[in-house]
Amino acid sequence: MEISANTGNSVKTAAKKSTKRERKALFYGLLFTSPAILGFIIYTLGPMIASLYLSLTDYNVFKDTTSFIGLDNYIKLFSGEDDLFYKSLGTTFYFVILRVPAVIIISFFLAILLNMNVKGRAIFRTIIYLPSIVPAVAASMIWLWLMNPDLGLLNMALSWLHLPTSNWLFGEGSVIPSIVLTTLWGIGGTVIIFLAGLSGVPKSYYEAIDVDGGGWYSKLRHITIPMLTPTIFFNTIMTIIGSFQVFSEAYILTQGGPNNKSLFFVFYLWRTAFRDTEMGYASALAWVLFIIIMIFTVLVFKTSKSWVHYEGEKQ
Repeated sequence: MEISANTGNSVKTAAKKSTKRERKALFYGLLFTSPAILGFIIYTLGPMIASLYLSLTDYNVFKDTTSFIGLDNYIKLFSGEDDLFYKSLGTTFYFVILRVPAVIIISFFLAILLNMNVKGRAIFRTIIYLPSIVPAVAASMIWLWLMNPDLGLLNMALSWLHLPTSNWLFGEGSVIPSIVLTTLWGIGGTVIIFLAGLSGVPKSYYEAIDVDGGGWYSKLRHITIPMLTPTIFFNTIMTIIGSFQVFSEAYILTQGGPNNKSLFFVFYLWRTAFRDTEMGYASALAWVLFIIIMIFTVLVFKTSKSWVHYEGEKQ
């Protein structure tokens, strides 16, 4: 009986020490993460809650009073009373449909090329990455000159090759593809992520394909693409989010023109908030954009179960 009592006391003592250690670990964990937690609450969660409330008001910077109007801003959006809402939404969807596949496919194949063991590989990688760190304003000014219909280098090159020229940023039908083109030279970050994914593919897998007599296509289809599906998944999510939030290109290159053909959703939101000073209505626009991005993100996550394969998981 005495032995049992001692054993019980030992278990209780060990449990108390374990609980004390857990509390201590929790305290230090919260202490060291508190800057990030406070930053999120103050600079992200707080403004989000404030904007949600403002979206239910008629808040205007230059009005003395602000009234609670409920869902009137949202009704105005979806009822068709604001024709620019659907126009900007359609323009943004068109941009996303064009840009996302282009960025993923081009980045993927550039990464494969840059992963080859060739002389000067580091220099080529640097050249591909450098445009992504060029300031948006400087890059936009370069593209404005390149795409000038009269004096631009692109049209001069097309004329020299006896090919039809384009109005580029100044044509209603060509403005969105032209803006997509201007964003493609800044895909260095996406290429780097693909390169990181490629570095994790074991070379023995490719050697097995060589032994079986397979070529580059077999390696691409059966090794590279399946092994890189987690990286493709990540880059797709980030590219979709970034494409829905496009702003700088429209602001600098086109100002939403010609004839509102490049009126992207975020540019329209900015114009509503800071030019028209309709902060309540702009907050409603912001929440609509948040919900759209969230829906697309969730859809990609849901569909990923059928095509994203992680190493070591059972199929």
